[in-house]
Amino acid sequence: METILIVDDEKNYTLILAAVLEDAGFETLTANSGAEALEILSQSDVDLALTDMKMPGMDGIELLERIKKMDADLPVVMMTAHGTVEKAVEAMQKGAYNYILKPFDNEQLVLHVRKAASMYQVVKENRQLRSAVVNRFSFHNLIGKSKVMQDVFAVIRKVAPASATVLIEGASGTGKELVASALHFNSPRKDKPFVAVNCSALAETLLESELFGHEKGAFTGAISMKKGRFEMADGGTCSWMKSGNCRRDCKSSCCASCNNA
Repeated sequence: METILIVDDEKNYTLILAAVLEDAGFETLTANSGAEALEILSQSDVDLALTDMKMPGMDGIELLERIKKMDADLPVVMMTAHGTVEKAVEAMQKGAYNYILKPFDNEQLVLHVRKAASMYQVVKENRQLRSAVVNRFSFHNLIGKSKVMQDVFAVIRKVAPASATVLIEGASGTGKELVASALHFNSPRKDKPFVAVNCSALAETLLESELFGHEKGAFTGAISMKKGRFEMADGGTCSWMKSGNCRRDCKSSCCASCNNA
């Protein structure tokens, strides 16, 4: 159940809004000033802030700015009268999710709140998934207490912050892909895509299309635009994997690309 923080200096108004939203299935918290709202946000998990624009002391714009510093993704819906629409537009430019004009009917209010709260649920799920992925590829998932493995960990820590190309060598099953993932998820690129390319699985005739993509109609069978692996990995990491059976003297363009990556 989503929790909505209602902020308005008129106490009766917060009570009425709380009753409407609770009837719609939400939990509510109320505050009668910006300072009180910030205190609640620092202590409670909230899925949306519904705040009046015009309040004594800290107004809705300042409260919005303070909220965005605490959590840039938390949706804030502004309540405003017709005379302050320009302020509402300013709030949108500063990160407000939406604004709703007073007076409004209950269905309209619930619709705005439900849509914004649902969006934030997706954001939180993405955060949890990303946290799980980062944890999956953190150093403690790379097993090894020997000096050799400790040296590998030291190299990963040293190289991860850099944007240099890294060559990882080892027999099949020794954890090359884990090392590549650890490099990515411990680097400044961790919030960008990690794209693994299995060179041995790419036919030479399709290599260019797979790596650089193509436009619709570029060749027979190109029925739609396709992004290349390089574009997909833009700003992140592209990991090249070749078959453990490849020979050093192999002249395949696939292996050449892999060796030069």
